[in-house]
Amino acid sequence: MKIKVFNQYGRLPFPYRAIVKTLTEDVATHFNENREASLIFVSNDEIRKMNRDYRKIDKVTDVISFEEEEEDYLGEIFISVDRLLEQAKDFNHSPIRECAFLLIHGILHLMGYDHMNPEDEAIMFHLQEEILNRCGYRRENNG
Repeated sequence: MKIKVFNQYGRLPFPYRAIVKTLTEDVATHFNENREASLIFVSNDEIRKMNRDYRKIDKVTDVISFEEEEEDYLGEIFISVDRLLEQAKDFNHSPIRECAFLLIHGILHLMGYDHMNPEDEAIMFHLQEEILNRCGYRRENNG
């Protein structure tokens, strides 16, 4: 799997390239996923506009994914850096772990996983934790 990163936010206070590399290698290996995706870092204002315009929910969210119908392209993942930093503080873990969590959450959505009902949520959230733990982004990890 390959992810092209676009930073519309500004300076990012975490090593996003290492996070992207680690998670995409894991997904390629364990899911045999070789398609491309885009990751776009944005502000709270930008993600709120997208959430309002595309989901009809006028509030800030942390991550939004848009699936594509192209054969070799999964889609786009937008992450609010402002919300990422807020949640890292709220959940008492590092911005690194929060970025990894949001990215794998977005990737799994692009791969067709969802959490609209309890059964699907259990499957998706179990996969998220499995991947994060395997890649060294455990919940108790502050690095």
